[in-house]
Amino acid sequence: MARSWTSERLAALETSFKAAEDPKRATDMARYMKDQFAFFGFPASERRALQRQAFAGAPKPTEADLVRLTKACWRKKQREFQYFGADYIRQHIEVCDRTFLPHLEFLITHKSWWDTVDVLAGHGVGGLARRFRPIADEMNNWIDSDNMWIARAALLYQLGFKADTNADQLFGFCERRMKDTEFFIRKAIGWALREYSKTDPRAVRSFVRKHDAELSGLSKREALKWLNRN
Repeated sequence: MARSWTSERLAALETSFKAAEDPKRATDMARYMKDQFAFFGFPASERRALQRQAFAGAPKPTEADLVRLTKACWRKKQREFQYFGADYIRQHIEVCDRTFLPHLEFLITHKSWWDTVDVLAGHGVGGLARRFRPIADEMNNWIDSDNMWIARAALLYQLGFKADTNADQLFGFCERRMKDTEFFIRKAIGWALREYSKTDPRAVRSFVRKHDAELSGLSKREALKWLNRN
């Protein structure tokens, strides 16, 4: 069977990644990520340049291409492949239908850490939710997930929505998870509120004030950081 264009391009990217490998930087990057992942060891700017070179002139992917390519990326050992996969979804989420959500859920729940989850949430889930109302409705289930990364994605998927934010849902999600003791949930609550404070500062101040005793200190500090910048 002939190899797909996605396989050919990914093989070319792997060759470029290996040629640029920096073992010393790779060790430092792995340590920063608590030694959960292996790295080739080059900065994001160089990785993106190698990605552009490997995929220059590539046809616009279909949803099936994105699934095939990112599954392959998630099978790779080095973290740079997952960074590329998340980037590629961000760049091409417009080709996907709401049927892409289960694949995003798979990626979010495998090799999970904030560095990929946040991109997949804000640009993957968020990109779908802008076009398909059922995606936003499904977040009502995600927010109660026992998997903290799924719950974090539900908190963060509206990050770039600004005036289009469903504020009732956002504040409701924060209420439902505000007693959570998990750092990444508390941080996400604060981040989501901080971003929305740039659109409706009064509403965010009111929410934090109302739930002062229930929100963690981390969530409150993050929520008010932009409002208290002066």
